[in-house]
Amino acid sequence: MSSKTKPPTRLYAKIRVTDAGADTGVRLVTLHNPERRNAIGPQMVSELLYALDDAHADEDIRTVVLTGEGKAFCAGGDFAQMTGSAADGPALPHKGDYADLLLAMTRTEKPIVARVNGPAMGGGLGLVAAATFAIADVDASLGTPEINVGLFPMMIMAVLARVVPRRELLSMMLLGAKMTGERAAQIGLVNRAVPAAELDAAVNEITGAIASKSPLTVGLGLRAFAAQDDMDLEKALPMLRDRLAECLGTEDAREGLMAFLEKRPPVWKGR
Repeated sequence: MSSKTKPPTRLYAKIRVTDAGADTGVRLVTLHNPERRNAIGPQMVSELLYALDDAHADEDIRTVVLTGEGKAFCAGGDFAQMTGSAADGPALPHKGDYADLLLAMTRTEKPIVARVNGPAMGGGLGLVAAATFAIADVDASLGTPEINVGLFPMMIMAVLARVVPRRELLSMMLLGAKMTGERAAQIGLVNRAVPAAELDAAVNEITGAIASKSPLTVGLGLRAFAAQDDMDLEKALPMLRDRLAECLGTEDAREGLMAFLEKRPPVWKGR
């Protein structure tokens, strides 16, 4: 699929954005605050919002892979920026705060894969929980240690509660203990935990599978999933019935059903 217009090239200070190649449809967004183990602050949050918007606007992009530079995914909140330090490097106009970022991630119409290459703490763990998929290094350290410094993981509680069982979540937040990637997979915080050498292959398995699906259907499905998330069953089912009708009315649905009957791979049009 060829994009008619490409999003603007932006000058980022706290993230790095690259495309993995025309055939993959993968946009790699790398948290870049190495001196603070990729801690997230207002400038990084705003830049991530720009990057996600640009990925959605680019028809060539099918998935976003989010990872950290070096040996850490994200060490948590950047307290230096939170306490009023100036932006580091060229600053784009402010686009939103951390709550806006978590909302954007949970409402994405293009899957986001968190590639957890190392420690993911506090606000960094919120990014993991808000992502569509999460693959972690089996030895990565994950946790919500805020209580140890007199804080509480207020905002990330909302996204963690959607993927972690209640008692596990309360234990994480009140005790502030860290867990391995392996344990995170056992409680559903991440999809899989693999040795570091297998991290890229596991991520590529997901992005490759997404690339083989109808981009229109993926977007419709994620939009419907986000819409029903906070509805009770009585409201969700009629809404989803309407969304199914919308899906069945697309060219891609007709092509997919015909390809199934003809025992051939579908050719998606994205409409």
